[in-house]
Amino acid sequence: MCDASDYVVQVVKGQKKDKKMHAIYYASRALNEAHVNYSTTEKELLAIVFIVDKFRRYLVGSTSIINIIHSANKKFVEQK
Repeated sequence: MCDASDYVVQVVKGQKKDKKMHAIYYASRALNEAHVNYSTTEKELLAIVFIVDKFRRYLVGSTSIINIIHSANKKFVEQK
């Protein structure tokens, strides 16, 4: 799961066990001066890039789902 606010990007790596989600790892980073000026959509996409970069070793070779909250990005990600 990932989310971006005005000044920070936050991500959580989780794992489903017995149909329940369990948090395994939390990560966040502050946005620099350039990133603070991004639009909401760009900040949410930055969060996706951050989660893929941060958890690359867990994602390679496995099926993963990235949950995002921002509705405009959901349409973007669903495109083929």
